[in-house]
Amino acid sequence: MSRCSSNERRWLIVASIGCAVPVEKMGYGYLSEFHAFGMAEKQSGDHAEDLAAAVLSSTLGIEFDENKSWNEKKEVCRISNKIYKTTEITQSVIVSTHGYITVLAAAVFLF
Repeated sequence: MSRCSSNERRWLIVASIGCAVPVEKMGYGYLSEFHAFGMAEKQSGDHAEDLAAAVLSSTLGIEFDENKSWNEKKEVCRISNKIYKTTEITQSVIVSTHGYITVLAAAVFLF
């Protein structure tokens, strides 16, 4: 779960969850959480996705370069010749009320 709160009017707040899971159902994936102020929704989501893939490759002991590993056309990531699907969920809001406002992004595992 990622959340971000603020009471500063006109601030853009954003919360993102990134996910990297193997296309083949064997193995494990990784979730990342990221939150920020003033960052666009797309930029935050991309960062959370890259973070999940980078940490997954780190736990596998593999060097990762998101610029070389990402296949834009197929929307998959290649880590050590294995293909991983990455995705993100992001929520943002511009604070416009008096008092606190919170954005929340969450991932739920279904087995």
